[in-house]
Amino acid sequence: MAGVTTRAYTDGACRGNPGPGGWAYVADSGPWASGSEPRTTNQRMEIMAAFRAVSDIAGPLEVVSDSTYVVKCFNDRWWAGWLRRGWKNSQGKPVANRDLWEPFVELVRARGDVTFTWVKGHSGDPLNEAADLLATLAADEQQGRRGDCFDASILAELEAEAAGANDRARNRRVADSPPAGSGGPLREGPGPAAPAPSISGPVSDGRLDFADEDSGEARLVVATGLRPTELGGWQENPTAARVRSKLAEIFSAKQLMYPHLTVATGLGLGAELLAAEAARSVGVPYIAVLPFPGVDKRWPEASRQRFRRLRSGAREVVLVGSEEPRTKEQFAKAMRKRDDWLGRHGDEAVVVWDGRDPGVARAVKRFEKAFGEDLWILEP
Repeated sequence: MAGVTTRAYTDGACRGNPGPGGWAYVADSGPWASGSEPRTTNQRMEIMAAFRAVSDIAGPLEVVSDSTYVVKCFNDRWWAGWLRRGWKNSQGKPVANRDLWEPFVELVRARGDVTFTWVKGHSGDPLNEAADLLATLAADEQQGRRGDCFDASILAELEAEAAGANDRARNRRVADSPPAGSGGPLREGPGPAAPAPSISGPVSDGRLDFADEDSGEARLVVATGLRPTELGGWQENPTAARVRSKLAEIFSAKQLMYPHLTVATGLGLGAELLAAEAARSVGVPYIAVLPFPGVDKRWPEASRQRFRRLRSGAREVVLVGSEEPRTKEQFAKAMRKRDDWLGRHGDEAVVVWDGRDPGVARAVKRFEKAFGEDLWILEP
């Protein structure tokens, strides 16, 4: 008779991405562990968390992760394509994090009793929250922990410890703040965007011309996703600020791997405007890919001013269509044409998505075909 399946929740955390990182796994009423690395990335910690769970826990195992990167590798059999192409991705480029993926894939294939399930992060699942807490503490303390039986008492101890660490960090920030009259308090997270240049970026008809011949390999990251109604509203709010900060971390980390990184955004309301602001905040150039002229014509005035400011700061403005749509069908066609352009020219994509919005779901399907495993889902 087959043994009982153990369900292990895994998570990774990173302060700075790249920066000090931590990984963790937690099995209900079973083993748990965490560990750290001084300089790493969030994706590597997500992989390491699942890898360690599979390495440490014997018998039939279900790995539950909020990382689509980890889950899709096995459920969508990305690994099979990597092996077939000699550890190259769908675009013929070396697979990122191969040093972790290769032994992990080999172990999962050898065992034959491991399955993977995706769970939405920070959605109230106690063990997902516990794994996140352990990984975050490991990243902060640069020290791992482990035990044989995880229960509610351990979670309570971790929560109390995390609360104390947050209080100490808050006190340090207050102590480090400049005195009154010296320029104001320090801001957490991204501040307002720097003033944009007064001139507009060059407008093209869809043919990119921003690569420097002496710059080496360029990398174009497409950024799109949810609209304001799914991001906390039309005004600045904690959800929008959090998404902007996460996008800035992602772009900053990718620029370390690809020094000539460029972000491609349609400057649409919501995630696309946030992506442009995030790119600017970390010094990554961006291009604006507009589906038709006058895309902001019916927007509120505050949003139009924001759009014009970001458009003028773009390295290049690409106009995919020449006529403004007059019907819903024409509008949908123009947006599909824009997304097709992004799929042809981009190297990878980051999509802000809650897993529910149907409009973004359609874009995700199109980009899955275009980018394969180089499509990243960012939860708001």
